[in-house]
Amino acid sequence: MSRFTAGLRAALLAFALFACAPEPLDADPAIWRVEGPDGQKAWLFGTIHAADRPLNWRSPPVDAALVAADEIIVEVADMDQANLARRFAALSRTSGLPPLIDRVPSPERAALAARLEDLDIERGAFAGVETWAAALTLARAAADHADPDHGVDRAVIAAAAGKPVRELEGADAQLRIFDALPEREQFDLLGAVLDGAENSEDASLVRSWARGDMTAITRETRRGLLADPELRAALYTGRNRRWTATIERRIREGHHPFVAVGAAHLAGPDGLPAMLEARGFKVTRIG
Repeated sequence: MSRFTAGLRAALLAFALFACAPEPLDADPAIWRVEGPDGQKAWLFGTIHAADRPLNWRSPPVDAALVAADEIIVEVADMDQANLARRFAALSRTSGLPPLIDRVPSPERAALAARLEDLDIERGAFAGVETWAAALTLARAAADHADPDHGVDRAVIAAAAGKPVRELEGADAQLRIFDALPEREQFDLLGAVLDGAENSEDASLVRSWARGDMTAITRETRRGLLADPELRAALYTGRNRRWTATIERRIREGHHPFVAVGAAHLAGPDGLPAMLEARGFKVTRIG
């Protein structure tokens, strides 16, 4: 093969890869300003944790808030995938557990078998793996189009520009919420995964987030696994209350945090804006 032919083939390959790469999605996501009685300020920004394409999430209100803030607060600051995998493995295993399909309630056994087959996973998989961890693994496998590298949380951390980055809960605490679920609720979580209701960051939700459509996002917080009262309390409202207390404390201590969390946590009467308003702060949507 001549050098010219080799170069031409390389160029064509590069062009093909470029042509297949998804176009970035332009977004104008929702952001709020929080003001305290003594002039304190903070900002609440809704994110998407993973997407099938890059997201152009910077807007003038977001950029201005990032400049004015003196710290960044996110759900999880350590985004190292190897560390996350080690933490997940440490919490998720219990020796002696039979394969998942042998311990699920019989009404869900057929759906689980079909999902395992669709994902090319052995029928006897997840022996020794707790139900919540198996459910999250199946959810992630089914959403392989959603790439955390396109998530806005990572981009916000990268945009911190040397400002302190703080965690609201961290990976360990986040996983322990699932680990602490009673087995019955773990099976409810698995059932939501098998029904497809766990896919909280599908294309329609990403589009709603990109438009700043909090009405549509609020609807998403009332269906699927969040329609289950116990799961909603553990995974949504309980966390929002704890986060609100942390954010309030940082504000009252004189900090001006830029708080970036999953957009669903900012939606509706159980969202952070509503909870902070109930604590006496003025919360205004600015974007």
